[in-house]
Amino acid sequence: MSSDRLMLVHSPEFRAHIERVQRVTDLTSRLNVLPFGDEAGKANLFEQILGKPLPTGTTIYPPFYTDHGLHLDLAERVFINQNCTFLDYAGIRLAEGVWIGPKATFITGGHPVDPAERQLYLTGAPIDVAENVWIGAGATILPGVTIGRDAVIAAGAVVADDVPPATLVTGPKASVRRQY
Repeated sequence: MSSDRLMLVHSPEFRAHIERVQRVTDLTSRLNVLPFGDEAGKANLFEQILGKPLPTGTTIYPPFYTDHGLHLDLAERVFINQNCTFLDYAGIRLAEGVWIGPKATFITGGHPVDPAERQLYLTGAPIDVAENVWIGAGATILPGVTIGRDAVIAAGAVVADDVPPATLVTGPKASVRRQY
C-alpha cells in the first residue's frame, strides 16, 4: 500500500482527526435523514461537511458518507449517486464532469501490513480522478490511485492501480502478493 501520509495513532494529530471524524459523522447522519427536497438543508450541511459550498452543477444524492470531508475536493458538474462513501483522510480530488454510480467507495487510508505496526499508524495516499470519468455502481477505488481523463470504471471493479486515460477497467482484483 502506498503511504504518502503516515499518522501515529497515539498523537495529537490523530486525536484531532478523530474529533473531525466524529463531527462529520454527526453531520452526515443529519444529512441522510433530511427530506430529499430540502435543498437548503442539504446545501447547509454539505457546506459544513466540505468546508465550502458545493460547486456549480455538482449533485450529491444522499445517503452520503465521508469520514473527514475537508479533504474531498469536488469540481463543477460532478454527480455522486446514492450510498457512496469517501474516506478522504489523505485527499480525494474529483475533476469536472466525473459521474459516480451508487455504492461506490473511495478509500485513502489504511494501516501497515506488518502486524507489529498495524495498530500504531494510519497510512494514506490520495486519490485523483481526472475529467469526464465514469465510475460504476459498487466500484472501490483504493489509496494512491490516479484515474485518467475519460476512463470508465465498470460496476463492481476494485481499482488498486492507476488507470490510463480513455480506458475501461473491469473486475475484482484479489491475489496473493506475499506472505509474512
